[in-house]
Amino acid sequence: MDYVGRLTAHLPMAQRLLLIKADGSVSVHSDDRAYKPLNWMSPPCWLTEDDGRWTVQNKSGEKLLITIDEVLHDSKHELGVEPGLVKDGVEAHLQELLAEHVTTLGEGWTLVRREYPTAIGPVDLMCRDADGVSVAVEIKRRGEIDGVEQLTRYLELLNRDPLLAPVRGVFAAQQIRPQARTLAEDRGIECVVLDYDALRGMDSDEFRLF
Repeated sequence: MDYVGRLTAHLPMAQRLLLIKADGSVSVHSDDRAYKPLNWMSPPCWLTEDDGRWTVQNKSGEKLLITIDEVLHDSKHELGVEPGLVKDGVEAHLQELLAEHVTTLGEGWTLVRREYPTAIGPVDLMCRDADGVSVAVEIKRRGEIDGVEQLTRYLELLNRDPLLAPVRGVFAAQQIRPQARTLAEDRGIECVVLDYDALRGMDSDEFRLF
């Protein structure tokens, strides 16, 4: 497989999983990195097939050139309506509270959308800062390295969209491990430690008796 675009990348011949989703996205996976693809093309894009050669191209002219030597398995499945990700109580409530009080993250910030969709999953919050720059916010109870990696993949994808780019990232958690903070800061991602009790105290008491 060869990627041709703002940079070039090559994958030698090997057994891999090619995933084509209903939204048009195409991703190439191996057996050694869970859900993270080796390379992908996000929609809108189109795929053409010609004698063992797939060409996937987007509107910017970027291409994935995939050579298929042998097909071990080929199947198609309808997944139906996606019910959405159900998060545990505290993490889901943190997202809800931050969405309501997004200026906790910065003065003059505005919320664009909760659960902002991407081809590889939803970003917890999509915001704009006081300068109008897009900001993707990933929220965790405990900030670990895998959370930083998750946000990094979102940012790589979101920054391909000319209507959003540049998009910067904020990694927000009640606790952030030193290794995760180091990795995030090395990638230009801002880390914010959240005080859950303080955020809960910002709830409106307009309709409360006590």
